[in-house]
Amino acid sequence: MRTIVLSEILDIARYEKVRVPYRQRIIELKKTSSHPGRSMMTFVFENHDTVLFQIQEMMRAERIVNDEAIQHEIDTYNQLLPGTDQLAATMMIEIQEAAQIREQIALFHGVNTGEATYLQIGASRLPGSFDRGQGDERRISAVQYVHFQLSSTERESFLHGYDEVRLVIDHPNYHHSALITGDVRHQLEDDLQSD
Repeated sequence: MRTIVLSEILDIARYEKVRVPYRQRIIELKKTSSHPGRSMMTFVFENHDTVLFQIQEMMRAERIVNDEAIQHEIDTYNQLLPGTDQLAATMMIEIQEAAQIREQIALFHGVNTGEATYLQIGASRLPGSFDRGQGDERRISAVQYVHFQLSSTERESFLHGYDEVRLVIDHPNYHHSALITGDVRHQLEDDLQSD
């Protein structure tokens, strides 16, 4: 997938002028690329536009105007993009009760492994590859970044609808399997064809 480059970034003043319609477009895109698990787990599949939006919002929030600092954000966020024959997502563990976050999040320890979280394309199981630094032996972050690598056969199967695609979480404290269909699948097909 095409990475983000400095020339695409709007300065804060220009971004403020277009932010409302731009933000609305990305919200609609994220709805299309989101795949809720159950009530406590949501995946947002990332692509060029969703990541560019995150960079623009970070610049706005942090008032970043220096080109070197902006480039640092670009380099960091480009790591969220899927590579060739990959899908990439932000996985969010959503705990509503603030007082229970520490206790509840501990129950998800180990969900950020390919054994627990994977894509199933027909008979093929694609383990999630999670970014390091999002947990340790005792803790896990509520926001996780994951990539799924597809073989050429799996990619063709995904693009041509040969097999159903499932997002699977198989963890001792959380089990969920959901078909990826409709708008989400169409958006992911477009993303796979753009890499």
